[in-house]
Amino acid sequence: MNKKQLLWILSIGTIVCGISCTKTEKPAADAIEKIISEMSLEEKVGQMTNLTLATIANEVDSTVVVDTAKLNDVILKHHVGSIQNVLTHAYTLNEWHSIIEPIQKLTLEKTRHKIPFLYCIDAVHGANYVYGATIFPHNIGLAATRNRTLVKEAGAITAVQTRAAGIRYNFAPVLDVGRNQLWSRFGETFGEDTYIATEMGLASIRGFEGGDVSSPLHVAACMKHFIGYSVPQNGKDRAPAYIPEIILREHFLPSFKAAVNEGTHTLMVNSGEINGTPVHASKYLLTDVLRTELGFKGVVITDWLDILKLKERHQVAETHKDAVYLAVTAGIDMCIVPFDFSFTDDLIALVKEGRISEERINESVRRILQLKKDLGLFEHPYLEEQAVKAFSDQAYSNTALQLARESVTLLKNENGILPLTDKQKILVTGPFANTLSELHGAWSYSWQGNIERLYPDTLNTIAEVFKKETPATSIFDLSAWTKSNGWNKGALIKAARAADVLVVCAGEAAYAETPGNIPDLAFDSVQVEVIKELSKTGKPIVLVLLEGRPRIIREIEPYCNAVVLAYWPGAQGAQAIYDVLYGRYNPSGKLPFTYPRYSGTLLTYDHKLLDEAVEIVEPYQYFYEFNPQYAFGYGLSYTTFSYSALKISSDTLVANDSLTVSITVTNTGKLDGQEVVELYSRDLVASITPSVKRLRRFEKIALHAGESKTVDFVLTKADLAFVGQDLKTVTEQGAFEISIQKQKTTIYYK
Repeated sequence: MNKKQLLWILSIGTIVCGISCTKTEKPAADAIEKIISEMSLEEKVGQMTNLTLATIANEVDSTVVVDTAKLNDVILKHHVGSIQNVLTHAYTLNEWHSIIEPIQKLTLEKTRHKIPFLYCIDAVHGANYVYGATIFPHNIGLAATRNRTLVKEAGAITAVQTRAAGIRYNFAPVLDVGRNQLWSRFGETFGEDTYIATEMGLASIRGFEGGDVSSPLHVAACMKHFIGYSVPQNGKDRAPAYIPEIILREHFLPSFKAAVNEGTHTLMVNSGEINGTPVHASKYLLTDVLRTELGFKGVVITDWLDILKLKERHQVAETHKDAVYLAVTAGIDMCIVPFDFSFTDDLIALVKEGRISEERINESVRRILQLKKDLGLFEHPYLEEQAVKAFSDQAYSNTALQLARESVTLLKNENGILPLTDKQKILVTGPFANTLSELHGAWSYSWQGNIERLYPDTLNTIAEVFKKETPATSIFDLSAWTKSNGWNKGALIKAARAADVLVVCAGEAAYAETPGNIPDLAFDSVQVEVIKELSKTGKPIVLVLLEGRPRIIREIEPYCNAVVLAYWPGAQGAQAIYDVLYGRYNPSGKLPFTYPRYSGTLLTYDHKLLDEAVEIVEPYQYFYEFNPQYAFGYGLSYTTFSYSALKISSDTLVANDSLTVSITVTNTGKLDGQEVVELYSRDLVASITPSVKRLRRFEKIALHAGESKTVDFVLTKADLAFVGQDLKTVTEQGAFEISIQKQKTTIYYK
């Protein structure tokens, strides 16, 4: 590590760790009780109401203008306690201040109890609705880094830049485990593994909240979407899921349980339904499991319009008032309505009719006021200069670049075609070679992230980085390659023949949520056609994939000499891709999901052995088959690593003791590099059919050429446990296979 790198890491460390000295003492709980005792029912329900910015503001000549009459109606007449979102796109710091400060001023000067107002936003991969903020890779790319420290730093930077805008509540991170690769929010997850989702989710939360959300450099996090949102049966967003409770608890509950134990302040509910019950109407999940079993004390907020959808889509409520009754009774504290006062009016009516007690309302208001107190809003309700001063720092871009570099996953490198050299003529082409939206993906300056004109001029596309770095040896064909525009075959083939290597930037266009729904994971047919035509030139092809989920490349992979998966790498993504292609950075990304070979076979790595079983009766044959395009945890390097034989401190794990698994890793190549060491376990016999393997530990290490390091992993019975038929977690006596790379050993638990 050089001096410059050390300085920027220390700079981020100041943000992550050094704010505790400014911690504001929390007011006594009885202060909240006093406020509640003096509030009217209407004021209480107003605190439970969350509206969108469009209810109080308009856009005039691309400028947001707060409508005074509408604002007075929302704040003074309906007592609304929080607002969220943007109208159409991101705003500068000054624009955010001009929106938020007048709302707070009116609230504190004109309302009876002077309860501060709270602004909320989706800052899901950086402060993506604030111009000038740092945009990081999406969670799927962060998971590929396997770097907890950098993920925490990204969370801390996001918190700083969000709070500098005057926003203290962030609807992030997504803790849904991405076990359906078709789902349009797959890129917002940390992938298919429960352990990685938990570890990376906790790192993000620690960055956002910093142990003290009253600090002017931190925000309240929101673990979302509780629970089972990420596995809709049809792969579409906000669609039904059918999840046996044993699976729900085995794979989907642990990340939320860990976040609750971490003290995360808020939680957002799954927009869909599980086994026929909308989660917004499930008292079992929101009260019995979340509150009683997990012990969550914070605020539970709905997702967008989701109480209304109990009537309109789920059809479990005859009227909107019935929908409000179901949701509040189930455990909702705050409703993203977001356009009107239907929730407010119906909830007030329900209390007056005696269907919902005012004490139930008090429970939610108590949690909401505590959140506001925790955020320091009562003591420091207005703009915080410390946050504004910390908004800009070169260290932030350095972190984004390093994360993007470490996320890039090298999936194929035939005959060592990579890294490129500056003596080669390189053709840069493909539909996404000269766009910014496909580098950023969802939630980037706009909801869909696909409005190219909104991206700052300071950002570079992949083509622009090549023009800047290697202008003398770069050739460009930047035609669109789309069905609407077609492509100029003659010009492209001519350019390809003049090059030594073809870098093709392809994948899928930017999208978010429901507009990203697709019928299958097939690769774009035009892109397939063009890549096949390019292969006829005989020139080696380097395929750079920009995508939020794995699109099927089975047809084109044989025509490509190298495959580089960049996910949605964010603002520094183009530079990171260039650095990897030219060997300035040795790739270390590892797949956080199983890359499928066929759309009809979407197995996760931790499937059951029976998923692989193939039986042919005549003549009888019996074999196992699991053949993804690329396996979970796969990722190449420009150097090589060797692993020594596994060592264990004991071959028997007894009761509540622990044992240590050790392995020595050596960089046997000629280049420095980073390696992710992953430990898996397999229960050889169990009362519930075991997975073929489960990831239990991972550690990322840096090794100079020729260097060796020993990695120690400590295991306890909890690491060998599973959810049994009685829905309780159990570790059963017996043999377990432990594996790291190709090294395996057996331990026994008793």
